[in-house]
Amino acid sequence: MLKGKIALITGGGTGIGRATALRFARAGAVIAINYAHSEQEALATKKEIEATGAVCRLYKADLTDDAAVRAMTTQVAADAGGLDILVNNAGRTRFIDHADLEGMKEEYWDEIFALNVKGTFFCCRAAAAELRRSRGVIVNITSIAGLNGLGSCLAYSASKAAEISVTKSLARVLAPEVRVIGIAPGIVTTRWVKGHEDHIAHLAGGTPLGRVAEAEDVAEAVYGVVAHGGFITGQNIVVDGGAFI
Repeated sequence: MLKGKIALITGGGTGIGRATALRFARAGAVIAINYAHSEQEALATKKEIEATGAVCRLYKADLTDDAAVRAMTTQVAADAGGLDILVNNAGRTRFIDHADLEGMKEEYWDEIFALNVKGTFFCCRAAAAELRRSRGVIVNITSIAGLNGLGSCLAYSASKAAEISVTKSLARVLAPEVRVIGIAPGIVTTRWVKGHEDHIAHLAGGTPLGRVAEAEDVAEAVYGVVAHGGFITGQNIVVDGGAFI
């Protein structure tokens, strides 16, 4: 379904981004992976993708820098001949108890919102013209934290609520040429939650499916709405094993 489609995945070297890049590659897409700091992981993911026979290129860019985002998007389109899919997966958090109001420092708010909200918007804006031409798709990786106000810290939850709102707004603004969809995971077993295994085990026991998500579970949902969800836009689809019901 995605043969020859060009997909840019932010934070694509690790976790959900990596799993999504590999899923798209297996479906025949041309992959562009953005990273900011995780160069070795991005290179390893590129090698895995190329082993499937797919084309993969890497692009280092700070997504909180609008000029850098615009330059990256222009380069992706020039290298690959366009852009069909944007997956905004890159994100940032800190693990701070919601009740620790003094621990939630101003700089943490700023850094989390800068990437999770502003960075997502910058990428969507920079890609909009190419995606309109290709009648493409944007998928924003949000979180159930943006729905239930829980999660790793108060600022993260608020940033994901904002990202869900941006998703809805852009679905209206970019229609009918571009679909914009949110995928909202619960806890996912990525490096983000390393060291919090007891917390994960507790959460897994509380879900109807009896486990938390793997990155591949989320990647399948992303693939599904891109490849088969042609009449879906503006929605925030929860992928959490039934925890948020």
